[in-house]
Amino acid sequence: MLEARFESALAQRSAPENIYIDMREISERGMIDLRGQTSDRKFTAAARAVLGTDLPKEPRTSATWGDAKILWLSPDQWLITCPRGKAQDLTNALVKELGDTHSLAINVSDMRAIIRLEGEFAREVVMKGSTLDLTDGDYTPGTVRRMRFAEIAALLHIVEEKTIDIYVFRSYAHYAWDFLVKAARKGSEVRLFPNSG
Repeated sequence: MLEARFESALAQRSAPENIYIDMREISERGMIDLRGQTSDRKFTAAARAVLGTDLPKEPRTSATWGDAKILWLSPDQWLITCPRGKAQDLTNALVKELGDTHSLAINVSDMRAIIRLEGEFAREVVMKGSTLDLTDGDYTPGTVRRMRFAEIAALLHIVEEKTIDIYVFRSYAHYAWDFLVKAARKGSEVRLFPNSG
């Protein structure tokens, strides 16, 4: 009998050598879509009991607890990322703790692909496909933002100053990857940032 086998959206892709940033797929992360009202104390207490920290309530923010990250998506929606092998257990724990509160917790690990960009010019490469000004001081580590990237819906997470994760729906993963490879091709540097040579 055949068993289901996970294969990431970009399993057959690797970054070419002729790009000026480091780029790879983050395939080992699981994802949980959590929805609820922060005005409901029972909801926030239940989420905190399972996640070990408060849900971020400010727009475009995130929180980290252990190996889990909680990304703010809207006033009543968060994307929780954790090791893929823990996603279903964490989802089950949330569902149990949330009980009859008006809420939703669902494992969406196969819904999106995560592409990580690292290096001095990671922000520059992202800006080639979006209208965001990542030279603005508002885009500090931890910032989360939905955006249009190369004409598709995407989610930006500034992990560290020179490390950015871009989340795209799985069906657009190859398109986003190919766009980024072209945008990061050596010789296409724009040098927008100070001290960039």
